[in-house]
Amino acid sequence: MNTAAAGAAAGSGPDGASVPSWLHDIFLGYGDPAGAHFRSLPTQLRADVDFRDTFLDAAHVLDAFPGARFVKFLAPDGSIVAADAAAPPFALDFEAAKVIGGGGGGGGSKGGGGGGGGGSEIVVAREYRPGDPGPYPADVPKRNAVRFTPVQVEAIRSGMNPGLTMVVGPPGTGKTDVAVQIIANLYHLGQAGHRTLLVAHSNAALNDLFEKIMERDIDERHLLRLGAGEKELATSKDFSKAGRVNYTLSRRLKLLEEVSRLASTLTLSLATEGAEGAGGPAGLAEAAGHSCETAAHFQLYHVTSRIEAFEAEIAAQPQPLPADAVARLFPFAKFFSDAPVQPLFEQKDGAKDLSIARGCFRHLARVFEELAEYRAFELLRTQSARADYLLTKQARVVAMTCTHAALLRRRLVQLAFKYDSLVMEEAGQILEVETLIPMLLQDQDMVEGGDSRLKRVVLIGDHHQLPPVVQCQALQQHAHLDQSLFARFIRLGTPSVQLDAQGRARPAIAALYSWRYRTLGNLPNVQRGAYALANAGFARPFQFIDVHDFQGVGETAPTPHFYQNLGEAEYVVACYQYMRLLGYPAEKIAILTTYNGQRALIGDVLKQRCADSSLFGMPGAVQTVDKYQGQQSDYVLLSLVRTKRVGHLRDVRRLVVALSRARLGLYIFARRALFEGCAELAPALKQLLPPAIGPAASVLVLAPGERWPATRPVEPPLRVPEAVPVRTEHADGTAISGQSNKAAA
Repeated sequence: MNTAAAGAAAGSGPDGASVPSWLHDIFLGYGDPAGAHFRSLPTQLRADVDFRDTFLDAAHVLDAFPGARFVKFLAPDGSIVAADAAAPPFALDFEAAKVIGGGGGGGGSKGGGGGGGGGSEIVVAREYRPGDPGPYPADVPKRNAVRFTPVQVEAIRSGMNPGLTMVVGPPGTGKTDVAVQIIANLYHLGQAGHRTLLVAHSNAALNDLFEKIMERDIDERHLLRLGAGEKELATSKDFSKAGRVNYTLSRRLKLLEEVSRLASTLTLSLATEGAEGAGGPAGLAEAAGHSCETAAHFQLYHVTSRIEAFEAEIAAQPQPLPADAVARLFPFAKFFSDAPVQPLFEQKDGAKDLSIARGCFRHLARVFEELAEYRAFELLRTQSARADYLLTKQARVVAMTCTHAALLRRRLVQLAFKYDSLVMEEAGQILEVETLIPMLLQDQDMVEGGDSRLKRVVLIGDHHQLPPVVQCQALQQHAHLDQSLFARFIRLGTPSVQLDAQGRARPAIAALYSWRYRTLGNLPNVQRGAYALANAGFARPFQFIDVHDFQGVGETAPTPHFYQNLGEAEYVVACYQYMRLLGYPAEKIAILTTYNGQRALIGDVLKQRCADSSLFGMPGAVQTVDKYQGQQSDYVLLSLVRTKRVGHLRDVRRLVVALSRARLGLYIFARRALFEGCAELAPALKQLLPPAIGPAASVLVLAPGERWPATRPVEPPLRVPEAVPVRTEHADGTAISGQSNKAAA
């Protein structure tokens, strides 16, 4: 918790900011818990809700609404079509159906408010044709490739509607994909000025979300990432304020060059255009691309007029349209001569050619529309003024951490920063005050009757994972300050959508923590590919490895609470070296531990043994479990450190985080006698240490002779004669090091 930032924001003095009226009662903890849910508000979107690329096909629509009374499909002209003849994208109408005799279309998914509609609705999916986007590859919009489950569709629908949306996302259930789809749909929904504020607890989670947003149909110029964490984005593009200003200026010059090129390709009558003294057509072309203002005049007088004349001449043509009519009348053939597909018009189908021509018009319209947005940058001369304008006027998806929101609040209110929707990732890890502050980054809108402009609040998190960190034990235990607003809303009974299918981990690994959730199944993707293959060199995909004292010493604490365990550190590093020698990529391996002291110790051992070696190198991550929440790795080596007391792993929420970071392999190094006796951990340890196997269950078992990537199926398990148990009472990894030497040989 950044108390300085939160305190400064909370004490920044009275202003016109307030919680939206529709959220007021629930925030204070009284009234109807469902009062802010979209189904309880009169602003619910029912007609012509554009889901854009949410659905991959008509079958996806049918699957997404299993509880609806029925789903029907309409063609663009309004006629009813069969499901197999319908094609996306779809705009959906939700019609209330009268329930006769208590019947319905069947219940939706548990915990998720149903599978996208409930039994009291009729879903009408209307096809629409967005039209040809343009002749260049950059004109083609990026599309969603995720086949959302019914519960995910319900979460997306709720997030698109005004009101409060609560999404409970167990590990690997696609919380980020749902958030990205909500943001992408809101970007295209309704008025062009809609703005979304995206907030997360950590830079890692925010960057992961932002990187996925960049892959969607959201114009780059409308994205802005605030805070120092922007430097960690896995892209060469700069999405900071300074980076976006530089991009805008360079993009403006590039578009003005396109306008000049367009002007030079048009056959202009100098007498009628009054350009005799402007150097002829070349002078007019230069003038058209001189500034955004001159480009706007050029569009009005030379581009729009030609498009209108073209449409009038097309309307006067006989029907069906002659095959050569579009190519003969099209006014911008020279400009589009550099399009990848040539000739631009096939002159075989007049209607198809007309669609291509209108796609070209859309391309030109986007050029001039973008230049119109950049016009203010010609008047603003300082970098700070341009950055403030970009933040308050141009950017439509603004991302920041909750700490940065607290630090920046006073400045944002002074700049009259406005936004319509708030999407908060990792809401279960964020304090109440840190959740409140992002709702108060704008003054009340007098145009809206004095109410907040904020219409949507989407909280996405998991209260079964780690709560907010509060250093003061008194505030944590007696004031319950470690309870997030997300967890409090769940306790109040606020309607939520619980995602119910995970696609991150092997089903066997997911079973280690799925018992904490009401329903948590597996997506089909975790049954095939790498998930169906064993981990090369290991007999089992996950295992609890009992580590004894090393040289008579277990856990140590050089300073209070700085716990270390040299035996586990050596064993973990030896296992990492073994994996590297088998060919495992270093970036796919994460070494996690439950204490900062052990993280530092493992880091020291790695520097001594691996850092300078071309054979080993450093793993993808060496981190504590708490810091690694929200991230994942293919293979996780986990050190639990303690040998005297269980410590803070007794908190089951920390155990859930620790066990859910791995996709394909999880190997836990710990003291069996200690953790086996902890009742809180029993449901997971019973699977890690099956009683039927006995003491042998905690002995690391290797499969020598294999190399990564594996070819052996994970089922059936490796038989005992083919496996090599690693027995070592010294817990220094000597035996596994011997296997490493054999692998290297």
